Amino acid sequence: MSPYASKPWLAHYRVPHTLPIPSTTILDAFESNARSHPQAIAIQYFDRSISYAELDYLASCFAALLAFRGVLRGDRVALSLQNNPQFAIAQYGAWKRGAVIVPLSPMYKEEEIGYQFNDSGAKVWVGLDSLYAAARPALERAGVRHVFTTNEHDFAPQAAIPGSQPKLALPETTDLLSALGSAVPDPGHRLRVEPSDLAHIVYTSGTTGKPKGAMGLHRHIAFNANVFRTWMELTPEDAVLGMAPLFHITGLVAHLAVAALAGMPLILFHRFTAGEAIRMARQYKATFSVASITAYIALMREPALAEGAFLKKCFTGGAAVAPSVTEQFEARCGSYIHNTYGLTEVNSPSHSVPYGARAPVHGESGALAIGIPIPNCEARIVDLTDAGRIVPPGEPGELVLKGPFVFEGYWNRPEATAAAFHDGWFLTGDVVIMDRQGWFYIVDRKKDMINASGYKVWPREVEDVLYRHPAVREAAVVGIPDPYRGETVKAFLALRAEATEQEVIAFCRERLAAYKVPRQVEFVEEIPKTASGKFLRRQLRAYATKE
Repeated sequence: MSPYASKPWLAHYRVPHTLPIPSTTILDAFESNARSHPQAIAIQYFDRSISYAELDYLASCFAALLAFRGVLRGDRVALSLQNNPQFAIAQYGAWKRGAVIVPLSPMYKEEEIGYQFNDSGAKVWVGLDSLYAAARPALERAGVRHVFTTNEHDFAPQAAIPGSQPKLALPETTDLLSALGSAVPDPGHRLRVEPSDLAHIVYTSGTTGKPKGAMGLHRHIAFNANVFRTWMELTPEDAVLGMAPLFHITGLVAHLAVAALAGMPLILFHRFTAGEAIRMARQYKATFSVASITAYIALMREPALAEGAFLKKCFTGGAAVAPSVTEQFEARCGSYIHNTYGLTEVNSPSHSVPYGARAPVHGESGALAIGIPIPNCEARIVDLTDAGRIVPPGEPGELVLKGPFVFEGYWNRPEATAAAFHDGWFLTGDVVIMDRQGWFYIVDRKKDMINASGYKVWPREVEDVLYRHPAVREAAVVGIPDPYRGETVKAFLALRAEATEQEVIAFCRERLAAYKVPRQVEFVEEIPKTASGKFLRRQLRAYATKE
């Protein structure tokens, strides 16, 4: 019998074999909490506590604002926010109207955000007022009809918010806080949302280098939120520390959705800073979080971490984890970091280390196990050149997945959707090994995607910007190991005129999100290529690693 059919991991770990397919949505769970436990805290934002009843009322007010502006079922509402209460208000309010949320990174520049406005066809934008000046040209070109702006101080006016900006007067936009205060909710604004309805479009990079919108249904979110609740043994007595960005699939599912499903508080603090995360976690008794390993590394640099226990249930995902980091973190605060693995296309986790278990280290590669498959997950490893051939334990191949968490496909990209599947199996593009006990290890990536602190960077996108520099003749971008970020971006450039490394980096910083900007630039006479003219990225990576 195939080891993938026998599921050896089930014999070793006390995890559920299956979970029920959701018949309701996270919105249903959220509204149920507002009715049954109205005074329970839904969001703790600095010193401001927002109850489930208040959050539900504010979301209903936002639904009324959308209804007044003609937003209908299936329309897209784009959000450019940090970890603020406004994100939850807009998300639940949009869902009440049957609308689809499109979370956008607040780090995006005009060109990046404009592409996603155009591609998604968003009718509404909700963004921080500090982002409006940069976003305005893209909003106008994309024909976004309704613009709401807000400020990080709106729900915590007296808080000392690290990295905050003063509130701006923008008369050409609608101030969200004022509009919510004058809105009148109406039960008729609440449309029925089914588990099979589209909930969000989250943009991810793909093989063409152009961002693609991964379509997640309400049932996908509800299923994986239940995985987190069950796997991590979460109850209303727990509290989620919002270290992952809410605009990322981890924040959407492992923070917002699981908090609503379990009826527990979500602790938010605008943008991640290690000192504020520790302070908020201790003041408001946080017990659980999922965050990038770089966030945990940043926490370890804070002297306050050693002053007492910090988070009983620690999980990480999105980037490779060095075994030494988990050991150091446990020594500092007594908590073990459990590894997880997921993709935007699978709506967060497909694999995780069971709560209370410890991930083994692969003997040959030194990789820390990403975990075992979650309930209802069918996972196989197939030949890198023949997706129809399953490889045996111990042999590397591409991880392919099936399950009730796998996305519906890419927005308006039928060809890309078809290419992402083989006989119904989703092709992850990650090279993985499974041992005979059922642990899975990522040992390489099939594609050239760079993974910087859990953020995905497609080399071609960075190269396209580099080619705009008048001094650049050829540009090739690769990911190189970085002890803090896991990987960082390095550019190799052949020039036609003089330029400095600092000048090139500054040029990119004006046009790209910070995590996409090359940290290193090396000038070469010629970039190595194949006979057909393709850049030899593998050769460049090998050269950069030897330095």
